[in-house]
Amino acid sequence: MSALFRILIRDSSWLLIIVIQLLPLRAQAQGDPLPSWNSGAVKQSIIRFVSTITNEQSTQYVPPEDRIATFDNDGTLWAEKPVIQEQFVVYRIIQLIKQTPALRNKQPYKAVLEKNRAYFKTIGRKGLLDLMDLTHTGMTETDFHDAVVKFFAVVKHPVLGVPVAQLVYQPQLELLNYLRDNQFKVYICSGGTVEFIRAISQKYYGIPPEQVIGTTFHYTYVDSAGVNDIMRLKGLNPLNDKKEKPVNIQYYIGKRPILACGNVGGGGDVSMLRFCQGNKYPSLQLLVHHDDIEREFAYEEDDNESLNNAHRYGWGVISMKNDWQHIFVGPTP
Repeated sequence: MSALFRILIRDSSWLLIIVIQLLPLRAQAQGDPLPSWNSGAVKQSIIRFVSTITNEQSTQYVPPEDRIATFDNDGTLWAEKPVIQEQFVVYRIIQLIKQTPALRNKQPYKAVLEKNRAYFKTIGRKGLLDLMDLTHTGMTETDFHDAVVKFFAVVKHPVLGVPVAQLVYQPQLELLNYLRDNQFKVYICSGGTVEFIRAISQKYYGIPPEQVIGTTFHYTYVDSAGVNDIMRLKGLNPLNDKKEKPVNIQYYIGKRPILACGNVGGGGDVSMLRFCQGNKYPSLQLLVHHDDIEREFAYEEDDNESLNNAHRYGWGVISMKNDWQHIFVGPTP
């Protein structure tokens, strides 16, 4: 995964092209467990792995309680160009201006309204993290959840012009369902903030909120003046990316996954896949490669870290161009 805040710093111009419109969509995979996957080495390896570890007569049998799978989110389960949480930042800025019109003359509100690219290039990492604090904290967890739900009800992708729900990868939904049908417990392990993803994880992926691991803000419990809730405070805990992913998997789950899936984009999933590979049980590592410029986007890593590790350690590389018959759950231009 190309981590949220690393992308915010590198690609902050995405903040300037967001289109806010309406209506999410939920699609279900039907029929053959992996109908949107082309026949090939990757699909065969998935089916062979699941068949083997669920066969009680096999020496590689894994008991159901140890069938843990972890998936990155951005670029692995849905499109990450631009990072969808960046769109939420802009959405929140616009909502704050609507609530207090005088803010339109102050930064960073003014820069968002004017699409001032130069401003976002000058504020640096601290300025961008301050922007996250501004749009994600100072409210109860209940209020934040409601804001995220409203965002997903209206937002559209700034380039493709479709609701975010249609940017979920259909082949991955099929894989999630296939794993659950075979008694896997599936987790999201993302660099995105945890409550942002939890707001839609059940609806979009069938993954309950308690099975989402992500970056967290500081919290405090408030029980006064008629408020009984968790208050969101400024300041991030360590970003759930790279070596933090195995650490947080241990914190939240207490077991290594036997299947882990990430994507080429920033090297953020390498450690999670290696952690999976160290399991005492048979394991499978998958890496989504964004190589289909016609149907989605095509991009690589400057240092080729993820693909180099995939080659070195024998991970399955999912070519979006060659392995997926269909990419998105809904139609795109």
